[in-house]
This record gives sequence, structure tokens and C-alpha cells, in this order.
Amino acid sequence: MTAFYLPLGDDRYEPTTSTESPWDSRMQHGGPPAALLGHRMSQDGLRLTRISLDFLGPIPRKPLSIEVTTLKPGRLTALVEARMVVDGRTAVVARGWHIAAGPKPPVVTPPVTPPPVPADAGGHGLPGWGYGDAIEWRFREGGFGRYAGHADVWTRVRHPLIEGEEITGTARALIVADSANGLSAALDMGTWLSIPPGMTTTLLRPADGEWVHLRCRTELTGDGLGLCTAELADEGGRIGVVSQPLLVRQRQPGGPTGATAR
Repeated sequence: MTAFYLPLGDDRYEPTTSTESPWDSRMQHGGPPAALLGHRMSQDGLRLTRISLDFLGPIPRKPLSIEVTTLKPGRLTALVEARMVVDGRTAVVARGWHIAAGPKPPVVTPPVTPPPVPADAGGHGLPGWGYGDAIEWRFREGGFGRYAGHADVWTRVRHPLIEGEEITGTARALIVADSANGLSAALDMGTWLSIPPGMTTTLLRPADGEWVHLRCRTELTGDGLGLCTAELADEGGRIGVVSQPLLVRQRQPGGPTGATAR
């Protein structure tokens, strides 16, 4: 079993091949960094309810450090910032709101459960690149290379986030959340770039169990921008929402890849 990150001590980690971007094997996919930053900003007695990430450039698959700052401490709410630093450069900045759970209110929204996980037909990974192989994908709608602008897929993260630590339900959700735009791409990704410079995920609760469901949709404007949105759920019902702004450009010979266009 290969974790996404190996702990090196002193707030440093080494990304494994499980973090590998599909566009450049030297870079990381955005999902594992989102989960690592969310994990490191956790607050005792509070639950991560919203995390906003800004990708300040490509994320090298090299040893990295995490720096955490509490911007607003509190007993009921807290705002925390975490930064991923690689080669002395801040590659990702994340801010997370944490909220304390409390007494049950008089009205509780009944859960709406997604369709069940499809039976395994085989071939649900993406052989040849690390992040794709680190997750099991079971599509109900869409699929890799379909470019339908929407997708309905169950995911199962195969490995721990950090070697030696049990993966949490929040980490399972964040590892796959940043894949929403790729899963629901509306244009052929071999000839078009569709790059999210950031991602926001708002969570009702952590995922329960191994499986996380994404129902994704991509909308494109006439002037090179886009918006990807996704609903996150587990087998018990909805757990959160994802939104990603998109830079949409036709690829040029010798131009940037998906990993470097940020």
C-alpha cells in the first residue's frame, strides 16, 4: 500500500507517485494537496466546514513543508490558513472555516441518498499515472474521454493520505473534490485546457465509509471562462458541494500543459 505522502518530520512531507498529475509526472494533482492542507489545519473540537484553495502555480512532486496560521481562533468558529511550500515557493494557500457541532435543532433536513455504487466491471482506474491509479472510479454517467460536460461517479481512495495514519472521511472527500472539472470536462482535454486556479469545498460532514460520490457539471462561457460545480455524497446522503472557476484555452504546440498553465 502506498500513501499519498510520507512524513519526514518537522512539518515536512514527501509526495509519492500517488499524487502524480496526468499532465506532468513531475507535478502533483490538486486533490492530495487539498486533503493534506485540510488535514493539517484541523482544530480540536471543531469540524472543517469550508476550505478554499488557491493554486499559485504548478505543484512540484518534491519534498514540501506545511505552514499553518490561525487567523481567527474561537470556541465556536475558527479560521485557519495553511500553506504548502516547495523549494522555498508557496505553491498552494488554503483557508478553512471550522465550526463546533452543537445540540440538535428542531428541524433536520432528511438525507437524499445518491444512486447505489455500481457493480465492479473492472478497469475503473487510470493506468499509467499515479493519482488515477490511487483511486477506484465507478461511473454511472459519463466516463474518461467522454467529454459530455457532466459526470456521475463513485470513487474509492485506495491509500492512506499520510503513511502510518488512518485516512479520515474529510480527506477522502477532498482528495477527489479537485477532480470534478476533469471528470465533467466538456472539451477534448487533448486539445483544450480547462484549468481551475482554485477550488472551494463546503462540507456538511465528513464522508462515512470508503465511497464518495461526485455528481459534476461544467459550464463554459463564450469568452474562455468556465465554472465546474459538484455535489459530494456518501451512501448515507449529501455531504457537501464543490466549485471551481476555469481557465479555458485551446492548446498550442509547445504551449503549457494542464499542470503548468496555472
